[in-house]
Amino acid sequence: MVDQELAREQDYVATLYARLDALQREAEAQLKAVRMLDVGGNHQSRSERDTFARTYEDRIVQLREVDDRLAFGRLETAPEDDDGTPVYRYIGRVGLRDENLQPILLDWRVPQASAFYQATAATPLGARSRRHLLSSGRRIIRIEDEILDAALLEGDTAGLHQGEGALLSALTAQRTGHMNDIVSTIQAEQDRIIRSELNGVLVVQGGPGTGKTAVALHRAAYLLYTHRDRLQNAGVLIVGPSTSFLQYIEAVLPSLGETGVVLASVGQLFPGVEASHEDAPAVAALKGQTFMADLIARAVKSRQKVPAGNQKLLVNGDTLLLKPQLIESAIHRARAGGKPHNEARVVFVKHALNSLAREWLEQLQKQGRSMDDTDLPMLREDLRLADDVRVALNTAWLPLTPQKLVQDLYARPQWLEELTPRWRAAQRALLYRTRDAEFTIADIPLLDEAAEYLGEYSAVDAAQKREAKEQRKRDIENAELAIKNMDVKGLVNAKALADNFAELGDRATTAERAALDRSWTYGHVIVDEAQELSPMQWRLLMRRGPRRSFTIVGDIAQAAAAAAADSWREALAPVLEASFEANRWRLEELTVNYRTPSQIAEAAEKMAVAHGLPITASRTVRASDWPVEVLTDALDAVRRERALGVGGTVAVIVVEEHIEALAAELEAEFGDIVGRGALGLLRDVALLTPQDSKGLEFDAVVVVDPAGVVAASERGAGALYVAMTRATQRLYLVSGGPLPAGLDDRA
Repeated sequence: MVDQELAREQDYVATLYARLDALQREAEAQLKAVRMLDVGGNHQSRSERDTFARTYEDRIVQLREVDDRLAFGRLETAPEDDDGTPVYRYIGRVGLRDENLQPILLDWRVPQASAFYQATAATPLGARSRRHLLSSGRRIIRIEDEILDAALLEGDTAGLHQGEGALLSALTAQRTGHMNDIVSTIQAEQDRIIRSELNGVLVVQGGPGTGKTAVALHRAAYLLYTHRDRLQNAGVLIVGPSTSFLQYIEAVLPSLGETGVVLASVGQLFPGVEASHEDAPAVAALKGQTFMADLIARAVKSRQKVPAGNQKLLVNGDTLLLKPQLIESAIHRARAGGKPHNEARVVFVKHALNSLAREWLEQLQKQGRSMDDTDLPMLREDLRLADDVRVALNTAWLPLTPQKLVQDLYARPQWLEELTPRWRAAQRALLYRTRDAEFTIADIPLLDEAAEYLGEYSAVDAAQKREAKEQRKRDIENAELAIKNMDVKGLVNAKALADNFAELGDRATTAERAALDRSWTYGHVIVDEAQELSPMQWRLLMRRGPRRSFTIVGDIAQAAAAAAADSWREALAPVLEASFEANRWRLEELTVNYRTPSQIAEAAEKMAVAHGLPITASRTVRASDWPVEVLTDALDAVRRERALGVGGTVAVIVVEEHIEALAAELEAEFGDIVGRGALGLLRDVALLTPQDSKGLEFDAVVVVDPAGVVAASERGAGALYVAMTRATQRLYLVSGGPLPAGLDDRA
């Protein structure tokens, strides 16, 4: 019976792949036809052709990405006809229809597929059984049946349930250095969260191994599918804790048929600057507080300065007197408009030149020159080009970049002291550094804040943005005509088409353009490991998602950053600024630990409780065959792991200050199978800091000097909790001295 069912499922899946191949060939033919269109030298026509080509290219890529495990499930529902024939609905990564447009595969995101994830024997949701299809390439190798209707247990297919189960098989599989999607094994509590409504702030709290990241990524795919009209043009932003984490998850969304997402760490959220280094904890904590926004505002305002006394200016052989009152009046006029610094400077310069030209004209008239108001434009132009005038006006109101402002703030102690009279000297000393120092992750929100107050660096930039908005309106009108002329209504909408029009053939996707535009606002923002964010980092994210449509994922107990909050209400204060919004967020909790074996979870939780961490209670679904081991040498731990001969990935986690020394020892013995940071995810042995390990998982984890991890920062216990719970099979603690509280009985 099992063989017959396997053959039956293989035949059906083969028809699905045949249809997938046919659709791919059709898209390739359409792409070829579009590329061969003769559109002459018209820029607009070439843009239309290239945009349609891009549409077909994206479709081809999508069809290729979903090839692996195309169909992974089947629902059996009650017969619809009198003949008693059961109804089968197959669930897959994308939806497919046959040549007659009849559905043959349901996209996992459609409402009809929700029963595959949520149905139980008590609440079957119309389903009688659920079948998991386990495959290798295009071949079905095993089936797993879950019976929801007891009547089926008496039929010919009774006893088909076999093996260890699809979920357990996925949980015990070796890790590869890249995250796999869980689309075929999403559990009921995860599915409910994935399908939550788009609007508002959703907080997903869960302990280690509960699938928070997987839920976040599948929620992104679900929202893009369900709310495509709203999100396709605005995009979705996913923010992770590190570049290692982004590399780890990067393949998940394409495997689900979605590519229109921007993946970024906080250090990558300011275009033109990519920060990867952390400040010392005390420095990061200071930079992360909201009073830094006020400091940036004062710093910008202080660059609008009224001179202490009169200045003599030499213009075309005449000496003019520039009085402080004239500069003060020009500054007042410029500030009254409420524009950012660089944009308001245009008003300042215009008013200052007008006033100075008027004074110069009066001075020339008193000297007996035959001049009147018609000569003012000429005098203004002479003033604008005069070196003395340009120096005087730039001294009073200098155009600035965010980078220059923040660099000066750190490198000029006297200026910082003037701006922070109530600060302690020790606080100011934390910020000091030379102008050539690299920006850190904690600097990114400060640069973004400065950009808000400064605005565009030049009038040309602002004018280009205004022209771009006008051009977009024209492009949408042209796109509507192009869709009508090419008879492709339904394939692409006018806004999506207009997004790809450009005179110079800009073929950037929405995600690519969004990543390069600091002022871009996203339709939805997903934040993973959100417990780590400082108030200033939240301010930055709120500018990226002003609609307040957020999915916030994390675990307060795992907070290790110096500026992290102690509760979700505290963390969300910058997001829910207005008092009437204080309760406009909803909390969902994940309660089942799928990743961490029970013996590792118990050890980690005992340590966490001993250090007062607010852990979220969760149930582990399995144990592993290996106890937690305590050793005295990191190399010995790696040797033992390698000697097991079971393969898989190993993470060696150690605090930053010992990375170099330990890397040298590991590389000397194990050679090029060792990699550091993001590179390590592609090697057998990855050397990481606790911060770099956030959100990742490995077959085995070696935590070096647990007591040192705890002592390294104020939230060191949270960092150790993170490090210990990255393991899916085995955990080694390497210590030459006492272990931290909660683990000391294991010495």
